[in-house]
Amino acid sequence: MKDFITRALTGAVFAVLVIGSIVWSPWAFFALMGGFAAIALAEFVKLFPSNPRPQGTIIYYFLGIAVYALVGLTGMNVLDFANLLLVVLSFFILIATELFRQPKPSWMQIAAGFSALIYIAVPFGLMNSLFWVGSGNISFPWILLALFILVWANDVFAYLIGSAVGKHKLYEKLSPKKTWEGTVGGFIFTLIFAWIFSRLATNLDLTQWLWLGVIISVAANIGDLAESLLKRNAGVKDAGTILPGHGGVLDRFDAVLFATPFVFFYLYIL
Repeated sequence: MKDFITRALTGAVFAVLVIGSIVWSPWAFFALMGGFAAIALAEFVKLFPSNPRPQGTIIYYFLGIAVYALVGLTGMNVLDFANLLLVVLSFFILIATELFRQPKPSWMQIAAGFSALIYIAVPFGLMNSLFWVGSGNISFPWILLALFILVWANDVFAYLIGSAVGKHKLYEKLSPKKTWEGTVGGFIFTLIFAWIFSRLATNLDLTQWLWLGVIISVAANIGDLAESLLKRNAGVKDAGTILPGHGGVLDRFDAVLFATPFVFFYLYIL
């Protein structure tokens, strides 16, 4: 019971921070996600063994935050789109700095660094792009709010329904507690919440909102399994300890990080 209360309180504070920053201003959200991105980069490093690990060097963190800022500020229309070419340049800077690492350079470290930039920095940056994308004439970031609410709905109801009636394992090798019953339940409730958003915001029609719900639910589940693979390879239960009852920032953002690029490109196609 104590663990449940701790998890619930942490989740409530986390939700208030995220939703509060969205309602407050794009800059509040940009700052908050930048802080979470920095923590996630540190957690990611610790999940790798010493040889392929980016070693937590200053250049690793600098490039990670720089990529986050470039993608985020471009999405907020603060920087010109051409500045995104600097993101490509950051990959080559990472390679160049690894050549001079002592005592022994490793291409595996470069690969680990690339993974961090693509898996963490870019999606965190893209979240800022969703602040007004698809908003139409409505001056409120419904899409960005929906991204988090729908991911949370998928997660919460998958857990509740899976705990109540779940019998058939979804992917026991990576996530022993996930069940098909919970996954389907989470999917259905995600669509219900997408329908609710269609009643609140007219920037997307009902069909578009429902498709957004489908994309988020599927991507969120894959993202959760992807992080489970990362933790299983590292032999740990959680990516960090900063969020009591939830683990680390990566544990809390795994589904959102995976869903964000798919949501962005879906809206771009629309």
